[in-house]
Amino acid sequence: MGERELAESVVNLKGIGEKTGKLFNKCGVYTCRDLIYYFPRTYDKFEPPVRACDLKEGEVCSVSLTIIGNIMRRKVRNLSIISFEAGDQTGKVKMTYFNAPYLINSLKSGTTHIFRGVVRKKGNFFTIDQPKMYKAEEYATLCGKLMPRYPLVKSLSNNTVTKAVQKAFNSAGKFEEFVPEDIIKRLGLMSFFDAIYNIHFPKDDATLEQARRRLAYNEFFLFVLKLRLLKKLQEENRNTFPIIEVAEAKRFLEKLPYRLTNAQLNAYNDIISDISGPYVMNRLIQGDVGSGKTVVAFLALLTAAANGYQGAIMAPTEVLAAQHFEGFKELIDKYGLTSIKPVLLTGALSARDKREAQRMIKEGEVNCIVGTNALIQEKVEYKNLALVVTDEQHRFGVRQRKALAGKGENVHVLAMSATPIPRTLAIILYGDLHISVIDELPGGRIPIKNCVVGTDYRNTAYKFICDQVKAGHQAYVICPMVEEGELDGVENVTDYTDKLKSALPPEISVATLHGKMKPAMKDEIMEAFARKDIDVLVSTTVIEVGINVPNATVMMIENAERFGLSQLHQLRGRVGRGDAQSYCIFLNTSKSDDAKKRLDIMNRSNDGFKIAEEDLRQRGPGELFGIRQSGELNFRIGDIYHDSDLLKSASMDADRILSEDPNLSDTQYSVLRGVLSTKSANSVDFNCL
Repeated sequence: MGERELAESVVNLKGIGEKTGKLFNKCGVYTCRDLIYYFPRTYDKFEPPVRACDLKEGEVCSVSLTIIGNIMRRKVRNLSIISFEAGDQTGKVKMTYFNAPYLINSLKSGTTHIFRGVVRKKGNFFTIDQPKMYKAEEYATLCGKLMPRYPLVKSLSNNTVTKAVQKAFNSAGKFEEFVPEDIIKRLGLMSFFDAIYNIHFPKDDATLEQARRRLAYNEFFLFVLKLRLLKKLQEENRNTFPIIEVAEAKRFLEKLPYRLTNAQLNAYNDIISDISGPYVMNRLIQGDVGSGKTVVAFLALLTAAANGYQGAIMAPTEVLAAQHFEGFKELIDKYGLTSIKPVLLTGALSARDKREAQRMIKEGEVNCIVGTNALIQEKVEYKNLALVVTDEQHRFGVRQRKALAGKGENVHVLAMSATPIPRTLAIILYGDLHISVIDELPGGRIPIKNCVVGTDYRNTAYKFICDQVKAGHQAYVICPMVEEGELDGVENVTDYTDKLKSALPPEISVATLHGKMKPAMKDEIMEAFARKDIDVLVSTTVIEVGINVPNATVMMIENAERFGLSQLHQLRGRVGRGDAQSYCIFLNTSKSDDAKKRLDIMNRSNDGFKIAEEDLRQRGPGELFGIRQSGELNFRIGDIYHDSDLLKSASMDADRILSEDPNLSDTQYSVLRGVLSTKSANSVDFNCL
C-alpha cells in the first residue's frame, strides 16, 4: 500500500459502507492510514480453562462447567434476566445474563460449555455476569492467542474493526524506515512494518512487547528531534522585552500574610533573571500540587504589567481559567495593585462580552489576559504582549504555546506543570525549556490521610463519603472507564453513578463527568460541583486538572492498581485544598502482591517527586495495558516510566545525529526529513509538540 492507497477512504475497503464509514469517522478514522494507526487499547488473552475452585475474584477467567438444574427466567421492569448454576467436581458458579433472551435455546441442563468473564464473589459463591460462552472445540482455536480490543463507539463492533484493519494490511507494502539502520541494529528493534502489524495482531506477549518498544522508540526519537530543532530556533531569539523587577511586586510580597517558600522565591528569581536578560525566556516551573506555582505566575504577570507590557495566562479548562481570574482580582483588590488590569476571555462568554474583551486587549486597556485556548484565536489581537504563561504545560505542548507566543514578537514563555516527572526525564521531555522546581509545600497545609483497601471495604467507604457530605463536604469517586465493556473487570462512570445513587441517601446529589462529554457540558458540571450543587462527582481522570474545589475532602479511586503512581498522585491532588482534613481511598481490586506493594507507596507518601521516582523504578509491563498515563504528554505507545531507557537512548541518538548533521542534509536522512515535515509524522501524536 503506497501513499495513494494509504490516503484512500476507509469506505473503499471491501465490506465497509457509508454507514460503517461514519462510525469509523466518529473514532477519528477516515483513511486507511488512520485505520492502520488505530491501535488496540488492550488485548484479550485466551488462557486454558481453570477449575471452579481456581477462579480468582476480580479477574477475567475461563472455566469449563456443566449447567446444573433449571434455567431461571424472570423480568424486572424492562430487564430480562436469565440465571443458572454451572459446576464441576470442585465447585459451582452462578451465571447471569441480562437482556439476552436469544440464549435460552442454547442453555440446557447437563450441557458443558466454557464460560469466560469477570469473576465476582457474593458471599461464599463465585458469580459471573454476562459471560461469553464457547464450545470446547471453538475455544481450542482461540487458546493462547492475543486478540486486539479496540476503542469503540456505539454500533461499531470490535470484530468489524479487526476485519477492516486486516484488509488494510492485506494490500499494504513495506513502510519506509526513517530510523537509521545502525540504531535499529544496535537496539535490536523490530522493523517498522512488522511493529505496526504486530501491535494489532501479535502472536504472543514477547512479539507484542517487541512491537510496542519499536513504536515507542519511533515516538520518542521524532519527539526529541523536533524538540531539539525547535530549541535551536528559540536560542537565536534575543530579548526585545527587557522586564525589570518592580517595587509593586516587592510591596506585594511584603504585604502577604505568609512568606513564600525558598523554592517559590528561587523560581521567581529565575524568572526575573530570564526576562531581564539578553534572550527570550522559555522556562518551566515544575511543582507538586499545592506547591504555590500560581502565585509565582501572578508575580511574573504583575511585573510585566508594571513594566508597561501585556501578559496572558492560558488554562486548560474554562473553569480553571475563571478560578484564576477571580483569584487574581481578589489579590489585586486586597493589596491595592494598581498597575495590573485583568480580563477573562473564554469560549463561554457571550459574543458581546467576547468582542468587548477583544477590544480592550487590542487597545491595551487591559494588561493581564486570563483564558483558555480562546486566547490564541485569530480574532484576538494584543497591543504589546510580552509574557505568556501556560498552566498545566502538558495539556498544551509546544505548538499551542508557540501559537500564543506568536501573538507577539519574541514573547517570553513561562510554562507550569504539576506532573511530578523525575528531573532526569524532565530535561529530555521539556528540552526546549529551562526548568525551575518548586519542591517545597507552603506551611500550614494538612497532609492528606491515605488508605489502600480491598473490595470488601467498598460499603464502608460509601458510609464514610455519606458522613463527609452530611458534615458539609464533597467527594470525588474516580472510575477508569466511561462505559461498560471498555475493559473487563474495570468500573465505569456510567454504571457506577447509578450504583452510587442507590447506595447513598436520596438527598445526596450524585453526578457524572467524563471526557466524552461536550466541553460545555463538562464545564457546566465542574462549575456546579464548585458551587456545591453536586455532593459526589463520579468521574474519569478528566478531573486530573482543571478544577479547584477546597470543600472536597474525599477522593475514592476504583481499580487503583490500574493507574500509574504519578497519575494517582495527580488525582489525589484534587483534595486537600481547603482547611479541613482530607482523605484518599485507593480501592485495590487485584489480589496481586505486586499491586499491593505499589499502592502501599501511595499510602506512605504525599510527595509527588518521590512517588515519580518510585514510579520510574517500579513501573512494569503489567500496567501498560491498564489505564494510560493521560497526564504525561500525548505519546500513544511510549510510557516515559516503563520506557525510560528508550527515551534516554532516543535523546542521545537525536543529539548525536544533529551534532554530526545539524540540518539532516545527508541522503540517509531523506525519509526522516519527510516525516519530520509532515503533521502526522507516521502516526506519532504531535499534540505534545
